[in-house]
Amino acid sequence: MDVLALYGLLVLTTLPPLVPNSALLVSAGVLASRGQAFLPLILVIVAGSALLGDLLMYLAARRFGGPVRTWMRRNPRRRALLEWTSGRIQRYGLPFVIAVRFLPSGRIAGALASGVLRYPLRKYALGAALAEASWATYSVGLGYLGSAAAGRPLYAAGIGFGVSCVVAAVGAAIQWAARRRTLRASSQESGENEGGGAHKSDGPERGGGRPSSAAAL
Repeated sequence: MDVLALYGLLVLTTLPPLVPNSALLVSAGVLASRGQAFLPLILVIVAGSALLGDLLMYLAARRFGGPVRTWMRRNPRRRALLEWTSGRIQRYGLPFVIAVRFLPSGRIAGALASGVLRYPLRKYALGAALAEASWATYSVGLGYLGSAAAGRPLYAAGIGFGVSCVVAAVGAAIQWAARRRTLRASSQESGENEGGGAHKSDGPERGGGRPSSAAAL
């Protein structure tokens, strides 16, 4: 593959979300380990184009918050994902902005939720930059280190892709467990409020007057 074509494909597959690119990133790492591509430039292109895509999604959600919320609410899964992500951004801030990038659909959910919440641009850009730099190093590094260890490009690509699938599965399991825990806690709170109606009016005072993420959205 021509090196310039490789760099172009890296931009095209990392700038937009939901474009499968794990195999390409691993292959880029393999080529870099064989001296056929420049590793630092690959990392800059992958992380930079992904960061640009994140910022574009964030700015669009911030500018068009109403339509974005309407679109997310049309689908129960999208609505639950937006509310879950928004609640954790409000609670944990920058660390979760970084961590959400590694969860399934986390890149989109993190950017849209941050934009809808009008999370500070500088903080979001910093978190997204750290997340994309880590993601690029991990994704390309699988191919680079795999090629050095296995000695054969095909084996290295298989190892890298397999590890990526395992990490994605673990992230999905963590996200599912966390959302289940949140739903269970919400159900318990609703049952307690229904059973003690006299205390309903005390909710805002005990919560410090802060609206929940679901109410805010």
